[in-house]
Amino acid sequence: MKRVAITTLGCKVNQFESAAFASAFEARGCRIVPFQAEADIYVINTCTVTARAAQQSRQLIRRALRQHPEARIFVTGCYAQMDPNTVLNLDEHPVAIVGNGNKHRLVEAALSDNSPDLTMLMGRIRDNHEICDLPVTRFRGRTRAYLRIQDGCDNFCAYCIVPYTRGPSRSLSLARVLEQTAVFVEQGYRELVITGINVGKYGLDLSEGETIYSLLARLCRDFPQLRLRLSSIEPTEVNDTLLELINRHANFMPHLHIPLQSGDDRVLARMNRRYNRGRFAEIINRVRTALPTAAIGCDVLGGFPGETEAEADNTYQLLADLPISYLHVFPYSRRPGTLAATMPHHLPGPVKEARVQRLRTLDQEKRQSLYATGLGQVHRVLVERRHVQTGLLQGFSENYIPLLFNGGSSLIHTVVPVRLASIEDGQPKGCLVEDVLEENCQNR
Repeated sequence: MKRVAITTLGCKVNQFESAAFASAFEARGCRIVPFQAEADIYVINTCTVTARAAQQSRQLIRRALRQHPEARIFVTGCYAQMDPNTVLNLDEHPVAIVGNGNKHRLVEAALSDNSPDLTMLMGRIRDNHEICDLPVTRFRGRTRAYLRIQDGCDNFCAYCIVPYTRGPSRSLSLARVLEQTAVFVEQGYRELVITGINVGKYGLDLSEGETIYSLLARLCRDFPQLRLRLSSIEPTEVNDTLLELINRHANFMPHLHIPLQSGDDRVLARMNRRYNRGRFAEIINRVRTALPTAAIGCDVLGGFPGETEAEADNTYQLLADLPISYLHVFPYSRRPGTLAATMPHHLPGPVKEARVQRLRTLDQEKRQSLYATGLGQVHRVLVERRHVQTGLLQGFSENYIPLLFNGGSSLIHTVVPVRLASIEDGQPKGCLVEDVLEENCQNR
């Protein structure tokens, strides 16, 4: 029985694909072990969306090669796709590289009799017109499952390397989406996160007539016992159809993550984003009107090339004024091969860090406001695990409030009613509705 260790950097799509590798290895009689353990095969699913992610990818590859010189090392993911020659030159020991367009061949290559230094399954990713079929049996150690319904991107935002590492937009057929969802239900998962690189473009490359909206409606209708979330959707793809879906179906969680990147029109134009600040504000306000209790998250970049103090202030003020629930804040990271990398006036690190820190402080304020609005209310919480520091149960409400509360371990992997009773040191804490008197819960 071969031992296989897999580690994953980056997005939910990578996490889905690593789960597919694990499922395929197990189906071939292998045993999955922690990445720190001794193994016969190591798989490193890399990321290159930021310079830090690329650095972490290199560190993991070097460590595996240094600590396990007799093992087979397989490197895949966006960093491997973007810079395979650097991967090959990291160490004198042989390493196998599998491009994003050939991930469905990774397990077969890893278990073949060929030496891994003879394996370099790359190809031009922009020539790929079909999504890799990577079935998943289960997500190890997870309560919620991710389902990658789409891969690739055609937007070519100026700062983003992903279209060059993931290729054009490609969709999984409706039949395969439904089959994979049924597998997750059979395995007992209570929540499914629909993910992709640009999920709003789902179905447009197929001849089935499906769109992201018709697919979500089908999933809500066919799997009423399963909570559904969208990982992220572009502002231009948030419309009345989507909002009506969330309102109509109780199992579609009131939670949308909508990337902004910048709140200044000139920066948005330089980024090649397809909206302006006014349009974005209109979208967010429409979501809040239609879904008063929904969590609305945003991505934002700090320190894009040439960003002035006034432009940074425009971003901050727009986000401060809008009814947004939380922010994912990133410093701009120069990625060779993108348009932004060649732009003049790249900002020094301390300037970027100051702008990022200001936005992260705003993020904390937004999160506390979300938690405060839920005080005293009963939330349906998917219990995931015990909190490491406190030993309390932890999980997320429908609108993505992270709650800690007392309860037995038998509640893990179930959905339970929890009243949000207090916010202590910024952390929402609650009480199981069945286990305590309501007045005691309210007074805690």
